[in-house]
Amino acid sequence: MTAATVPAEKGLPYKWKAFWVIGISLFTMVMDFSVTNMALPSIAKEFGLTLRVVSWVSIAGALTITAVLLPMGRLADIAGRKTLQLTGIVLFGIATLIAVFAPNLPVLIAARMTMALGAAMIQAVGTAMVLSVFPQDERGKGLGMITTVVGVGSVAGPVVGGPLVEAFGWRSIYLFLFVPNFIGFFFAWRVLDDSRVGTVKRKQGEAYDWIGAVTSAVFFVLAIFTISNPLDLAWTSGVLAAGGVVAAALFVFFVWWELRVKAPMLSLRFFKNRQFTWTTLTRFIAFLGGTASWFLMPFFVQDILGYSARTVGFVLFFNAFGLAIAAYFSGRLSDRLGSKKFVILGLILCMAANAAFITLSTSTPVWLVASILLLNGIGMGTWNAPNTSMTLGAVDRGSYGIVGAFVNLVRNIANVTGTAMITAIVAGVMVSQGVPADLGAISGPGGSASASAFVAGMRVVYIMQMALLGLALVTAMFSREPARTRMKDAPAAKGGTAAVQVSPGTGSR
Repeated sequence: MTAATVPAEKGLPYKWKAFWVIGISLFTMVMDFSVTNMALPSIAKEFGLTLRVVSWVSIAGALTITAVLLPMGRLADIAGRKTLQLTGIVLFGIATLIAVFAPNLPVLIAARMTMALGAAMIQAVGTAMVLSVFPQDERGKGLGMITTVVGVGSVAGPVVGGPLVEAFGWRSIYLFLFVPNFIGFFFAWRVLDDSRVGTVKRKQGEAYDWIGAVTSAVFFVLAIFTISNPLDLAWTSGVLAAGGVVAAALFVFFVWWELRVKAPMLSLRFFKNRQFTWTTLTRFIAFLGGTASWFLMPFFVQDILGYSARTVGFVLFFNAFGLAIAAYFSGRLSDRLGSKKFVILGLILCMAANAAFITLSTSTPVWLVASILLLNGIGMGTWNAPNTSMTLGAVDRGSYGIVGAFVNLVRNIANVTGTAMITAIVAGVMVSQGVPADLGAISGPGGSASASAFVAGMRVVYIMQMALLGLALVTAMFSREPARTRMKDAPAAKGGTAAVQVSPGTGSR
């Protein structure tokens, strides 16, 4: 839809109406993950779980999103973006109520997987819908606002979740999540219009790539299952070896199939574009190197330093606050000053934060932990939206839907893989020092053997993350700014898809 065909707006421009409606659901999805991660220590204690086992409350949800994100992005082309958004909200809402009454870990994990399925539907279309209602010369602003919503959701999680967990237990957080989810459904149903949020009409005779969808989903599940080793098998185990071999075979088949099918799940030819490849690689490595800050800190503050869940929420607030503020400014400024410099600056700030995390001990004051988390959040917020903008700048506007789902997939793969790696490293260090990898064995503040071993494992993790962020910094150097003139009326970079000429006024201002 061009500027000439957009009807005159009364009151708030449609781009902002649509953004806030989409933002409500994104906010709820992010708040879900942040409050769940913060509640993991309480869940572990109630069900008597080890660190490795309780981590699956988080991993199961992220793994589900990872498995179905691309298929859902493609499904939106058939069912419509609004329909997928509404369906995702309904599934998420039903699952929150199941989580409230979960009698054991399997039921809770099943509820988390259903919530994740709904979240995947929303993630698959959220970025594309926002970019469809914002003009091209405000792409950074739209992406920055999305990241700000993510940051605010992360802020709200600890701020709201801490007092709720402390006063009413971890189950109360899921009952609370039902409220904004219901509000999001009402406004999405009333405001979203498929003709204006970029739903692409299905071409005559175009088939859904079911083979690609199933293959990609099974590959991601099997690959992450093998990497995370939830059954705690020996790494020389035949089961793990078989899992790795089958996952590799599925990946090879997926690539072969996607290069030959007429309507692929994901056009792998995007990777012929140097800009798309380097920005994607930077994104994966950077998120892989940023997982520990949100996964380990609840355990460190509550179980090692001995603070309450309310204090945990207050401390984690600073990481999310830094993310939200930095994303708001970096997204807007990158439209004018270019994106690459913000990606590089953000990664440097994240490296500095990880260097500070290495110094944490059982006697670290909580204000110092909060300060480091603030720096880490600023770094994450600074590089995230500009990196996404550079990735989307490598493809035509008509590919925003599937590429929007893809960049979210890259983040989720990195987070799931990172969580599994972190869990294995911390548990391995604890066992190597002669203590069980059991959160119940950690006695709290002071110099207990379990607490000291946990901190030692945490230091190894942050050293590894510094190395990963350094590698991401190198890959970011190889990326390049998208030519702004090319975005509007010239072919995409070599290997990319030709750009579609779209009026800069697309979407209401």
